[in-house]
Amino acid sequence: MKTAFKKIAEMMHYSCPDESFAIEFWDGDRISFGKAPCVTLRFKNKECVKKIIQSGYMGFGESYMEKALEIVGDVQRLFRMGFSINFDENRLSSLEKLRFFIISLINRDTLRRAPKNISHHYDLGNEFYSFFLDKTMTYSCAYFNKEDDFLEQAQLNKYEHISRKLLLKPGDSLLDIGCGWGGMLIYAAQKYGINGVGITLSKNQYEYANRKIEELELDSQIKVIYKDYRHLSGSFDKVVSIGMFEHVGKKFIPIFIKKISVLLKKEGLGLLHTIGKDTPSSGDPWTFKYIFPGAYLPCLAEIIQEMGKTGFSILDVENLRWHYAKTLEYWVENYELNVNKIREMFDEAFVRRWRLFLNGSIAGFRYGNSRLFQVLFSNGINNDLPPTRIHVYNKS
Repeated sequence: MKTAFKKIAEMMHYSCPDESFAIEFWDGDRISFGKAPCVTLRFKNKECVKKIIQSGYMGFGESYMEKALEIVGDVQRLFRMGFSINFDENRLSSLEKLRFFIISLINRDTLRRAPKNISHHYDLGNEFYSFFLDKTMTYSCAYFNKEDDFLEQAQLNKYEHISRKLLLKPGDSLLDIGCGWGGMLIYAAQKYGINGVGITLSKNQYEYANRKIEELELDSQIKVIYKDYRHLSGSFDKVVSIGMFEHVGKKFIPIFIKKISVLLKKEGLGLLHTIGKDTPSSGDPWTFKYIFPGAYLPCLAEIIQEMGKTGFSILDVENLRWHYAKTLEYWVENYELNVNKIREMFDEAFVRRWRLFLNGSIAGFRYGNSRLFQVLFSNGINNDLPPTRIHVYNKS
């Protein structure tokens, strides 16, 4: 087992010769590369190493949650090295791939299962999310007009960025599919005078958003309803979906896109804001089991192809990868500032699970295959749209 892991360490060193790191085994044996390790992996027992060798990142994540593995130092540098050798692609056994397939099958986002999947992640309590999100309770990629924008400003920047792309104007009817805690709807109603509907399958989000809307006296303009997108009816000038498409599932992508085509008026504008990938790759079974059951991260080609089949005209695709990494860095900082409160609410395994998830997500955007796409489209050809992007990027 040690020999196998030493080979992995050698691969990491060969791929990132500028990184210094060390590995300490349960019996005191130690290997290191470089003079002063920026990160050290400490294995508490040999079962931990065996688990990682056999199960890849699933074994790594579970071992960390169980405290059989400690990470001392810069976890981002460790993830960088892991991504550099495509660790999980190399280590995932046929048995683990089968296990992942079974997990995906059980958690696929059917009408019956989808509410359970969403509740697993989003109904952990509004207080928990408030510990690392900003005051707008926005749980999606922000947009940094300036590198030193603080988090709340960057989230408002994102809402403005989307509003400009959608050419929002007073009186527009806006549908927000997967509206979270209502941030986009509230922003669009206050600044652009839209009338809107948001949908969510999180009861916590549903109750919070409507309470906030009422407090702001916006209930005559916007509302949030608890409903699956497949059951939605109506006709809207504009449609937006921010950070929800990841929960649709591969099988249901055509259904989701087709549903938007029914809800969005002809020549109307829509924007899909979603995590995705440049090319297809194996999913991460640990994240999909412990964090996002039923999730699927599509590659860009899958999105564009299905939109084309449905008759959408693709107007713009923007990759906000860097922005999401920076957003997550803010979240990690806030998370660690409140980690004792989070530990009191849950337990140490929960703290470690979310620490690994948030840090792994940063590394995925910085060094891996994670992307954040904003896809702007119209429902059919619209010849009355601005011919340039000046209206989006001219801040004067």
